[in-house]
Amino acid sequence: GWYGFNPGSTLQMHSVGAANTAALVAVNTTLAPCCAALVVFAARALVFEPRRLDVGAMCNGILAGLVSITGPCGFVRPFEAIIIGLLGGCVYQLASMAMQRARFDDVVDAFAVHGACGLWGLVAAGLFGDPKEGLGGNGFFYSGNQLQTQMFAALLIILWVGGLSIIAFFILRRVGLLRLGDDIQEAGADVAEHLPKRAYSFLEQNEVKPFHASELA
Repeated sequence: GWYGFNPGSTLQMHSVGAANTAALVAVNTTLAPCCAALVVFAARALVFEPRRLDVGAMCNGILAGLVSITGPCGFVRPFEAIIIGLLGGCVYQLASMAMQRARFDDVVDAFAVHGACGLWGLVAAGLFGDPKEGLGGNGFFYSGNQLQTQMFAALLIILWVGGLSIIAFFILRRVGLLRLGDDIQEAGADVAEHLPKRAYSFLEQNEVKPFHASELA
């Protein structure tokens, strides 16, 4: 999906230049999530307790890298996409830990992935991108002035989204719909609100039975 979204946002492939831009976007969209995933996977396995191989966190790291590179994907070179992805993995990990420490109920790390890394991607578009490359970048690291615009946009987004979210969450809390009850959460939303029999019946009907290697002969 992200390959359709990012390269597809070029909206054209009728010329060599447009095709090269779409190809660059595809490469950047590949490099950043790979790097972010490796950072998160290594951090969970080697640095932060309980030091386990956390595949779920690695998948969120992939998303974190994708979110981080989406904003600047058409304006930066591949080596810059690698840096953005590496830092995006760090941003995700730190935001995830901060949310847990603050005891926010965000079981899928939605804020860490989309909020924190989205903000990082917005800022990264103002930091990276050499105007001399002719890609449309105007980054701070190359004496450009795009960073001011990106920071102002980030402020407006925070105010707009934060303000509307506070209103929506306040209303939902007042009517008792902000979160599922503890009993439902313990049982699982699948059991309480969805159709687990239809969703998981395939596993019940097609139970995998253990077999011996000799049976393959």
